Amino acid sequence: TVHAIASVRAVEDALHLPIPANAQFIRNLILILHALRDHAVHFYQLSSLDWVDVEQAAKADPARAASLAASHSSWRHNSTAEMQAARGRMASSLAGGQNGLFANGYWGHPQMHLEPAASLALLSHYTQAFEFHRKASQVVAMLGGKTPHIQNLTVGGVANAISLDGEGALGMDSLDAIRALIGEMTEFIEQVYFADACLLAGSYPEWFGIGKGMDLFLSVPDLPTGSAAGEFDLPGGAIANFSSSPQATAFSESEFRSAVSEDTLHAYYQGDAALHPWRGETNPKLTEWDEQKKYTWVKAARYHGKSAEVGPLAAVLVGYAQGHALTRKWTDLALARVSSIAGRRIGVGHLRSTMGRHLARAIRAAMLTELAAKHWRLLFENISRGDTTTHNEPHMPSGEVQGVGLHEAPRGALSHWVVIDKGILRNYQAVVPSTRNASPRDKSGARGPYEEALTGVPIADPERPLEVLRTNHS
Repeated sequence: TVHAIASVRAVEDALHLPIPANAQFIRNLILILHALRDHAVHFYQLSSLDWVDVEQAAKADPARAASLAASHSSWRHNSTAEMQAARGRMASSLAGGQNGLFANGYWGHPQMHLEPAASLALLSHYTQAFEFHRKASQVVAMLGGKTPHIQNLTVGGVANAISLDGEGALGMDSLDAIRALIGEMTEFIEQVYFADACLLAGSYPEWFGIGKGMDLFLSVPDLPTGSAAGEFDLPGGAIANFSSSPQATAFSESEFRSAVSEDTLHAYYQGDAALHPWRGETNPKLTEWDEQKKYTWVKAARYHGKSAEVGPLAAVLVGYAQGHALTRKWTDLALARVSSIAGRRIGVGHLRSTMGRHLARAIRAAMLTELAAKHWRLLFENISRGDTTTHNEPHMPSGEVQGVGLHEAPRGALSHWVVIDKGILRNYQAVVPSTRNASPRDKSGARGPYEEALTGVPIADPERPLEVLRTNHS
């Protein structure tokens, strides 16, 4: 989904092709729902078991777990019966030796100190999250034709037919169903995910001082509010040196176009030059692993020659520094809750950390629930005015053109770079969030975000390096 949108935006940029407002709103709804699911998956399925001790959860008091969960939200499934059922599933699995996805955790690790009742509550929500994932995927499929790998995007807009009265098109029945699902997902994000992220963060406040990472943060604007894509609901920009001055510069498209490069000194590709993506080369050259030479398939992506962290943390820090109202609303609420649980003040500066990345992801998810309702309304109102256009016909120029497609994906700033000559693709490069965050060292020896964040992380048990997983998974 994220690469699909970046690819069509790259070609549209090269052709200077605006798309209809309906197409923008349909695309935006797909991107929002995809991101909501991605953020929840990242927290529950990909990261929560770094912090939750399953063996302790299986021994927890369900009544205590229900009471604890209810003290943080009014979620209707925080009952003792729900917690009892979750504990029973885990206990029987562990007792029978059928540990499944719980087989390889570092249970009993000295860095796992979450209260058993909190572990049980989070694991109960872990399984409840699957229903949320299903509903988010349902909306993406309703608009995109299928999921994963949506089928409705086309250069110039979307392939969706709109008719408020006709069958087999996007009409009132579909729009009403989508609105209802958005409402259900909003409840889960605000009452469960956001509350759980705050509970976890407040229970591990020491992790706001671990895994700091880079000083340079980068995000790109997204969710355009009209056909021309001149205004966006999510801001972009950069913070050049967070430690000394956490001020953000506004996103400049012309600056971004010239500032990006990738070098392959330590990557399994031919050459070692730092090339702009429009001149980029991706010619594999697999060699022996050698940390002094080539040791990764990831290029070293740079912004103005420097390594930048991208992702929810970057987006939240940039938006907060710019005074973006929605970012400030949910960030301030999250920090207040976490500070109350932790019994100490946790401020914006503490977000630059392992735990801060998880909290930033929940903040972005909460923001997106509000924007889902807004963009549904924008689509509905535009259709109600009689506009059913979803596509503008592209026209290919005879000469060479270049374009870049940007998207603030769930994992961070994504860009696709295209060179078209006489209607034929001459070069195509993708600079993805993981390329930035998992970057190897460059010619100057500068570390990438993963390596920088791991520097100085204390390891309690070298045979069970849980702290490494926590930081990289964040």
